Amino acid sequence: MPNPSRAFRVLGEPNRRRIVEQLRPGERSVGALVSALGISQPGVSRHLRILHRAGFVHVRADGQRRLYSLRREPFRDLDAWIHDYRDLVEARLDRLEELVTSEGAVPPRKGRDQ
Repeated sequence: MPNPSRAFRVLGEPNRRRIVEQLRPGERSVGALVSALGISQPGVSRHLRILHRAGFVHVRADGQRRLYSLRREPFRDLDAWIHDYRDLVEARLDRLEELVTSEGAVPPRKGRDQ
């Protein structure tokens, strides 16, 4: 699995997360991203270059334009890494639920009319 620390560093920058959100529906040009985000063209290009080097985006030439789209693999890798921690949290939540619902742990709620 790729280094999750690097992925978090890359995605930790707010403008790069905004670009990723804009690319979720599909392929977009730099110009479309500039319009949607209100970031300068050089700024968007710089962030796209970083996302591309880190493997998060794919770039395709269409004449003079460059179209960017998300690659699934790095997000799958992050999800796999997070999965181990999700299991840890879910196990703790299951134990909390058992405690809360065990007999006598929580008094029954009374309705408004009672």
